[in-house]
Amino acid sequence: MDTQDTCVIVREATDSAALRRRALAFAAALAFDETLSGKLALVVTETATNLLKHASGGEVILRAIENGAAAGIEMLALDKGPGIDDVSRCFQDGFSTAGTSGTGLGAIARLSQSFDIYSRPGSGTVLMARLWNRNGSGLPRAANSRFRVGGVCLPVAGEQKSGDSWLSQEDVRGLRLTMVDGLGHGNEANAAAVAAIRTARAEIQASATRLIEHIHTALRPTRGGAVAVAEVDPAAGIVRFAGVGNIGAAIVPESGPVRRLVSHAGTAGHQMYRVHEFTYPWDSSSLLVMHSDGLVSRWSLDAYPGLMRRHPSVIAGVLYRDFMRGKDDVSVVVVQEVKQPA
Repeated sequence: MDTQDTCVIVREATDSAALRRRALAFAAALAFDETLSGKLALVVTETATNLLKHASGGEVILRAIENGAAAGIEMLALDKGPGIDDVSRCFQDGFSTAGTSGTGLGAIARLSQSFDIYSRPGSGTVLMARLWNRNGSGLPRAANSRFRVGGVCLPVAGEQKSGDSWLSQEDVRGLRLTMVDGLGHGNEANAAAVAAIRTARAEIQASATRLIEHIHTALRPTRGGAVAVAEVDPAAGIVRFAGVGNIGAAIVPESGPVRRLVSHAGTAGHQMYRVHEFTYPWDSSSLLVMHSDGLVSRWSLDAYPGLMRRHPSVIAGVLYRDFMRGKDDVSVVVVQEVKQPA
């Protein structure tokens, strides 16, 4: 789905109230009922309290998500605090490292329908919680979905709208991920991104190269941008990739070197040469990572043991927290294949 995330910096107690108001505005827009809105308010309040007490603050990112007919809210909490030595103990009510009642993480997990966390001692914590606007078994992924997808997409400081955007589309063939980085930032960059994602949504049957050609046409009235399209085909064991401009992409295997995917020079909407599609090997234990140039190009997961097994949103959160440049809009999306039972 295409996204417009919102980020709240939590540095002092008053920021907790600002985060709660922002979250409840999301809930109202997604038709959350009073009970579910109350749960969301508790989740973000507990999260802000934990950030202040254990990490001297951090960031909370809110994102609207979809799962079939259901809509939901994903919360990512990120900090660079001391981290957690034993995550499992923190879910036991009464356990605390800060002299509190010790119900924070356990309460967040119980109130959420999906929950995941990654923490590394000395390097901070990333926590994900999801709530949906209808009851169910947690709705961890759409029915029959073979992939989990998560990401972060935020404007540069001082801007309300991001010039980055992305869209994931799954069908019987596999998953197609489209990412765009509108030239510059602000409203005009956002207009280019919106036009590109609208085209990707309409051209669901187009190949990667044909879709980029359609986007090139759609972006002519705009300032243009960088565009990349990746198609994960599990049956064939390949990823097809085509890109124009500075969208970064990589296949991260469970072991072995990261394979960086190749884009062409140019700007979609203005100057674009013939686009070629490249094919790369894929297996179900790998990750696909795509990002705009708001993330440094030479990121690595080598220093994060166990991170590849976490939810893609948590992985994207770690990459955003530790590798963003801070001078431009930033987007990073992670795709993970769900292994099917034998």
